[in-house]
Amino acid sequence: MAAPAHERVRIFGIRHHGPGSARALVRALDDLRPDVVLIEGPPEADALVGLAADPGVVPPVALLAHAVDGGEERRAAFWPFAEFSPEWQAIRHALRAGVPVRFCDLPAAHQLADDPPGGKPVSPEAVPATDADDPPGDKPVETEAVPGTDGAPAALPGTDGGAGGPTADPRTGDGPDVQAPKEDREPDTVAEADRLDPLTGDDPDAEAPGEGAVAEAVRLDPLARLAEAAGYDDAERWWDDVVEHRDGGPSPFPAIAEAMTALREHAPALPEDHLRREERREAFMRRTVRQALKEGYERIAVVCGAWHVPAIAAGLRPPRSAGAPTAAGDDRTLRGLPTAKVALTWVPWTHGRLASRSGYGAGVTSPGWYHHLFTAPDRPVERWFTAVAAVLRDEDLPVSSAHVIEAVRLANALAALRDRPLAGLAEVTEAALAVLCEGAELPLELIQRRMVVGERMGAVPDGAPMVPLQRDLRDEQRRLRLKPAATAKELDLDLRRPTDLDRSRLLHRLRLLGVPWGEPAGSGRGKGTFRESWALTWRPEFDVRLVEAGAWGLTVRSAASARAGALAGEADALPALTVLAERCLLADLADALPAVMVALADRAAADTDVTHLMAALPALVRTLRYGDVRGTSVGPLRTVVDGLVVRICVGLPKEVSGLDDDAARTLLDRVDEVHDAIALLGDGEHTARWHGTLASLLDRPGLPGLIEGRLTRLLLDAGPPAEEGGPAGRVGDRMARAVSVGESPARAAAWIEGFLSGGGLILVHDDRLLRLVDDWITGLPADSFTDVLPLLRRTFGTFEAPERRSIGERVARIATVSAPDADDEPLDPIRAAPAVRTALDILGWAAPARRPEDDERGSR
Repeated sequence: MAAPAHERVRIFGIRHHGPGSARALVRALDDLRPDVVLIEGPPEADALVGLAADPGVVPPVALLAHAVDGGEERRAAFWPFAEFSPEWQAIRHALRAGVPVRFCDLPAAHQLADDPPGGKPVSPEAVPATDADDPPGDKPVETEAVPGTDGAPAALPGTDGGAGGPTADPRTGDGPDVQAPKEDREPDTVAEADRLDPLTGDDPDAEAPGEGAVAEAVRLDPLARLAEAAGYDDAERWWDDVVEHRDGGPSPFPAIAEAMTALREHAPALPEDHLRREERREAFMRRTVRQALKEGYERIAVVCGAWHVPAIAAGLRPPRSAGAPTAAGDDRTLRGLPTAKVALTWVPWTHGRLASRSGYGAGVTSPGWYHHLFTAPDRPVERWFTAVAAVLRDEDLPVSSAHVIEAVRLANALAALRDRPLAGLAEVTEAALAVLCEGAELPLELIQRRMVVGERMGAVPDGAPMVPLQRDLRDEQRRLRLKPAATAKELDLDLRRPTDLDRSRLLHRLRLLGVPWGEPAGSGRGKGTFRESWALTWRPEFDVRLVEAGAWGLTVRSAASARAGALAGEADALPALTVLAERCLLADLADALPAVMVALADRAAADTDVTHLMAALPALVRTLRYGDVRGTSVGPLRTVVDGLVVRICVGLPKEVSGLDDDAARTLLDRVDEVHDAIALLGDGEHTARWHGTLASLLDRPGLPGLIEGRLTRLLLDAGPPAEEGGPAGRVGDRMARAVSVGESPARAAAWIEGFLSGGGLILVHDDRLLRLVDDWITGLPADSFTDVLPLLRRTFGTFEAPERRSIGERVARIATVSAPDADDEPLDPIRAAPAVRTALDILGWAAPARRPEDDERGSR
């Protein structure tokens, strides 16, 4: 006769991503030796769970579920697992023991289905009822629509599964939606991060809420009530002390189950939509347990978030027990759920994405610290400070063995004073700051980034399911020797080398697909157009974007070409099309370029706004230049560029009149961009036409001083003819008129700002211009000087420090040399005579005899 259900099933309530929970679970499973393991997670992943035994799987990893029929806005969700995640350890234990392992939460097919407006349940006829003999279930995930591949960074889709989801308590695995932290910022220090509440971001030392909020607090943070009863003011620290920092001793799971039962009895009712979601999840978990019992398993291990333990245990009571959920009732709860077609796979994850500050609802404050606690159970504090010392030494910071010894002593002393079983993150952080960092915050930030959070990145084997686009990218990464990494990596490319050129094209194609693995980082250390510098950082959500982009093609090149063609048809502004043309050439997408060029030519011909034309020209000129470097045909672009230059020169004069300060600055930015683009183009005819246009603007009435000064400087920098009676005329004379007494100080300051915006080196080498500026400034009345001082500070503040120092030294020399004696008060010999006579007496020289007329004049 089979044993009762409650004796055949053991439910282990765990914390998602808790090292103490993981160690306790491993010991409990070793003692139980189950013949089947049920884990909170998506049941569609049952076919993939065997890959966890592959040596190529290195946590952290995540199960990725995505809807394959979601139209333009597809939904996706992740279930992350770290090495210290109890679920991951349960999976590995089952695979080592050769026993079945299944996921038992609500299927991703239901979670990723679009809910009806208002969250109302669909009719029971919409989807057939789920039979009790169906495959075991999956875990609910709160998800977001994944944005399209428009280049904008996508928000990380909501996650739960192996981690409880964005609405889940990271310790208990469940709870309703929680408001975002009051301040959307990262804590300033690790100690502060350890102190803040992981759910709300609130300071536990802040004023407590009123009595009416206590019941709701049980639901929002159930363990806070237990921590308060134990005399703790920080639920996170209490949980660490009683669970995560434990190594050995009795199993904590019976006590956790009892505590969760008491807490659920006092928790307030959820809102209807949240209650429905929780009921569905727990109904499916109970159904999965019943199915395992029906199949004859005698030792069933259920691993789930601690909050669900009482609900699952209630389903194991005898059917006639009061309040016990029944199979028929659970079937009614699950009937008529919306369903989506989904696909699942394993993808790499990072410790940074496990951190709660990343926005992950079930995240932990310090994944790097938790990983250390799990992998170094013996002498964890000593090993931690040894690793910290190595990190600081890599940065050439002096850290000795004595530092490490004293830091360990201080951390243990702080733990003893605070009655903690083991030095926690707050203690090791304070000890590191005081001893290893000698009070400096910057080294502490380094420890936080590399050790406390860390950017460890997992790996998945080639056998994991992938869309063709993902597999093609992986093949390209291997061919070009570009390994994805979660830490930022600088990459300098020499485009004359075939491998580097292919690397550049791959990164540009991925950016077109909305996968910014590489971000341009300037021109690099080298000079010229043959150099590119990139900053590479791989983020887990890029896999979702690759899945999304798979609709455009099977390879990165074909998908990028198709995406570029679609963007050309969608673009409604000329600057966007010019940028797209440039990106197509950089990515070597010859197939997409004709469609982009047709759209560009049509838009350029129809657009009459000169500012739009000016905004479009620089990208086209860069495209011509890069096309020459990369060996790409750019013939069709030349015709468009020639037409744009002519139209800009014709239309610019009517754009410069009647502008206010803001409009003048905006237009001036466009003028600078066009000036640089024409210089880069290197066409003599276009250069002469452009300079002639600028010269014609200088004498136009009503020209703002900012623009007049800048145009004068541009023409001066264009070459010697500007100073010899050429387009700019006599620059000195123009400046003299601009700063004369007939001009208002504000306009004069604007003229000087425009003239000097190209750099202050001209004042270092031209004494006359420097004297004009100096004389104008020194001659300003006090009230006018106060008005123009902010403009002058802004102008000179843009100069490099050596330029400002050289200008100051030259002004000092000018003031010394040019001090005019004629302007001084004339010497009065009568008033000076007493001082002269005294000086002569001191020197022992005979003073001239005093004359009566001198005394008379002195008295007057």
